[in-house]
Amino acid sequence: MSHSGTDEKLVRMANQIATFFLSQPLEVRVDGVALHINKFWEQRMRRRFFEMIDAQEEGFLPLVIEAAAKIQRPGPVAAHNPVQMQPS
Repeated sequence: MSHSGTDEKLVRMANQIATFFLSQPLEVRVDGVALHINKFWEQRMRRRFFEMIDAQEEGFLPLVIEAAAKIQRPGPVAAHNPVQMQPS
């Protein structure tokens, strides 16, 4: 895996969630992983998650990849537009 430390941590966290849900009944596994990530991960974490999933980065467990279809994709990063004062 050629991930940065942050990416490695994200893969590890997603896989830990999936590993927990592997002990649950088959019919709740995918939804459980997706619900947990949707509920507890910030948008920037989910944004990076999808960048990695879309790039087919290695390291994610199959359950994580399957759950990705039910995880909410965050919207695009809002451009920073500072308010400019008009001269009086």
